[in-house]
Amino acid sequence: MKKLYEPYMDEIAQKQQAFNFRHLTPLEIKGKYIFQNGKKLLNLSSNDYLGISTREDIQKEFFNSYNKPLSIPSARLLCANTPSYSKLEEFLSKSFKKEAALLFNSGYHANVGIYSSLVQRNDVVFCDKLNHASIIDGIRLSHADIIPFKHADCEDLENKLKKYRNKYKKAIISTEALFSMDGDFCDIKALALLKEKYNTLLIVDEAHSFGVYGGGLGYCAQEGMLDSIDLIMATFGKAAGSYGAFCVGDRVLVDYLINFSRPFIFSTVFPQISAEFAQFVLKNHIFKSDSLSSKLLVLKDLAHKNLKDFNVLGSSYILPVVLGENKKALEASKTLCNNGFYCLPVRYPTVAKNSARLRISLNAALEKDDVENLCTQIKKL
Repeated sequence: MKKLYEPYMDEIAQKQQAFNFRHLTPLEIKGKYIFQNGKKLLNLSSNDYLGISTREDIQKEFFNSYNKPLSIPSARLLCANTPSYSKLEEFLSKSFKKEAALLFNSGYHANVGIYSSLVQRNDVVFCDKLNHASIIDGIRLSHADIIPFKHADCEDLENKLKKYRNKYKKAIISTEALFSMDGDFCDIKALALLKEKYNTLLIVDEAHSFGVYGGGLGYCAQEGMLDSIDLIMATFGKAAGSYGAFCVGDRVLVDYLINFSRPFIFSTVFPQISAEFAQFVLKNHIFKSDSLSSKLLVLKDLAHKNLKDFNVLGSSYILPVVLGENKKALEASKTLCNNGFYCLPVRYPTVAKNSARLRISLNAALEKDDVENLCTQIKKL
């Protein structure tokens, strides 16, 4: 029987030799800190950008009024379309001034469900080279052709649209708003012009920008481009501190997804309490006030100012420090951990080979002293 496992063991060994092997480490989270093996570390690897998920005051405020079942063990199309979900969709569509919204179990489910259903064979997706794996997986499942364009390079995209667009019936331009591993933004205005010029859909993943920019609606809202985007996807599992995901767009696209998106049709819906908490946080904290996002952006500016002479990518609160070799990134992460900072290395296949990095993820629970101390440690590396 063990011979059957040998190919898997060989591939694991290859990962270990390349300093690319991953494992799960037990930890606890309390506020802005992670506790690992009894050690207290400042958490710089979370996507909880506004620090909401660990805010005891917000949790207490929410639970004082919550008295519904925690979950509904069914798919939405069977018997799980309770007001917790339908009211959240209505709230989102009105907030974005779109015709409709649809909830998914996670950002991964959403992207796989969107792309695997909206295009098929003989269709095409023009895809930014740094798009998230969930987008790539969705396109592969659709059997549509995928034509990558250079990261955030609209000139390269237009050259490929000129060459290939007319060969296909349906076409999509796909991008993230804020790229999660490089910390930079797409040129949404240029992409919208190309969408109109070449008759394509434009789908934008706002997973890492929703909740912070544009009054909480994301980067496209900040740039005044909501009307130009056919479908926006975002998650509750980052800045909103909850769980689940959604897309907003025209009614015809949402109706199509309800009828053809397999991750939506065949999945038990995510917990009802997560939907209720997401709406509570958005309505009462994120859309109502920009205090948390403003604080985060101040910390972001402070970090970039302190690290201006280092190889830090992007201009957002995601600060990738590119080190190249896997071993070097692992050693740098270990050094930071020894000095009280939990900042994990990011390696292939999450990023390209030989571009391993520390991905510093700032959040509004931090203080200026935390950021300045972190920058001092980064400089020592």
